[in-house]
Amino acid sequence: MKVALVEYGAGNLPSVERALARLGVESERVASPAALAYADAVILPGVGHFGALMRQLGAQGMIAPLQEHIRGGRPFLGICLGLQALFASSDEAPDDTGLAMFPNRVAALPATAKLPHMGWNQLQCAGESRLLEGISPDEYFYFAHSYAAMAAEGASVATCDHGTRFIALLERGNLCGVQFHPEKSGSAGAKLLSNFLRLAGEALK
Repeated sequence: MKVALVEYGAGNLPSVERALARLGVESERVASPAALAYADAVILPGVGHFGALMRQLGAQGMIAPLQEHIRGGRPFLGICLGLQALFASSDEAPDDTGLAMFPNRVAALPATAKLPHMGWNQLQCAGESRLLEGISPDEYFYFAHSYAAMAAEGASVATCDHGTRFIALLERGNLCGVQFHPEKSGSAGAKLLSNFLRLAGEALK
């Protein structure tokens, strides 16, 4: 299975590479439509600004190919900003359009909460999750963000609370996204990545 990491300058990409390597999985950085076309599973790591991400993906000609990969039912995991990119738009960059896999808008976390939301927090699962299989509901995951999606139509989700309840994890078929950083979340994060890779392998059979 060829696992591709979308390269657009995200600071956490090396951390994701190392997390996959610890699981015995080789990954390849891709920054062009031609390279993406050969990927079986795609991971979009995310650190930074929504507008900067979408403009860079646009400059690389990657937006339509990523949309086609997802719409074709092929495995995809968005991490942190990579999850937010799945939505139509974001308050962080109102003039920039996301991948629009979900029509909803990403919103700022309330100013009454300590921002950014940085550190360990727990999830509240709204149903069965394939990504969370084998992970205790008491586990903590590492977050670092000031914006979040509040709703995702047609997706099963787990939520988290920081000033308000927001989407921490979503799944719709082979499309997955997590607002936290599994690559920084210890054994629970490693298990989640392992679950995604297992699901991706099953989807390719």
